[in-house]
Amino acid sequence: MKTMSIYEPAMCCETGICGVGVDPELLRISTVFNNLQKNGITAARFNLNSAPQAFINNTDINKLIMGDGVESLPATVIDGKIVKTKAYPTNEEIAAWLEIPASYLEATETKKADGGCCCSEGCCQ
Repeated sequence: MKTMSIYEPAMCCETGICGVGVDPELLRISTVFNNLQKNGITAARFNLNSAPQAFINNTDINKLIMGDGVESLPATVIDGKIVKTKAYPTNEEIAAWLEIPASYLEATETKKADGGCCCSEGCCQ
């Protein structure tokens, strides 16, 4: 099974989805990672602010930043190889690279007893 890591620029928290102005792209990536892990796929996110040692330990990421600067982040790594920089991968790219069904990446909603909806990640509407 393939593995995926994303090395992200410094953010206020590990996911970047804190505060009042949540970036929809960060919310999508958080949902994707939660779903990947629920489906047994090894996936990790490394924030430059909270996990700087991961950037030092990965020589390819270290070289990328030293050469192109932090503007090259986020950087996506599949099985140890950098496959995309400067933007988060699309769901289609992730499914293709990991050779998994697209359904592994989608948020799912479940009905609560009171008739309201909650997605599987716990974000009630």
